[in-house]
Amino acid sequence: MTETTPETVKLDIMADPICPWCYIGKAELDRALAAVPDHPLVIEFHPFQLNPEMPEGGMDRRTYLETKFGGKEAAVRAYAPVAERAAALGLPLNLDRMTRTPNTLDAHRLIHWAGIEGCQYEIVDALFHAYFVEGRDIGDHEVLSDIADSAGMDAALVRKLLASDADREAIRARDGHSREMGINSVPTFIVAGQHAVPGAQPAELWQKVIEEIGEQLNR
Repeated sequence: MTETTPETVKLDIMADPICPWCYIGKAELDRALAAVPDHPLVIEFHPFQLNPEMPEGGMDRRTYLETKFGGKEAAVRAYAPVAERAAALGLPLNLDRMTRTPNTLDAHRLIHWAGIEGCQYEIVDALFHAYFVEGRDIGDHEVLSDIADSAGMDAALVRKLLASDADREAIRARDGHSREMGINSVPTFIVAGQHAVPGAQPAELWQKVIEEIGEQLNR
């Protein structure tokens, strides 16, 4: 768990690295953080699998989407708002490169280990980029090890951990705990352990939240 101080406030983010709205929601948050570089937020990501029953090796993305939304046309309609919002943000989104929908348990394990090593934000960034921009299979251990290496983590150690059962049940338990708390969609942001902010909120909202938190801390 990431520690806070009297001058900081915790922002917990429940997200899945294959969730397009999580990708967009983080981009909006990033815009706000860039506008207020001396922000008081301490950020930690928590596991939430969109598809906890996904086969371990993932599945063909077209099959997944058409099954989930009820056909090709319905899948296209479902993703239209995603594409529009990403385009409005200037956020790269290469849907044509995305051929697999992975099981994200191992990606969440990597995010957890990155948190221990202090590079969690960089790893989440890299996972989103790998999936939504490069179309890489972020359920694949070699891909995850390469992503770990890009953030300065020990790729060989990550590869060894991924081949084991390390933290698998802990990740599942944390995911289950979030659902028990009533969280049923992502992204969900929890400010100061008590205020839930669901969905991909605009940067302007986050700037206002950050300013209000700063005012409260300075009283």
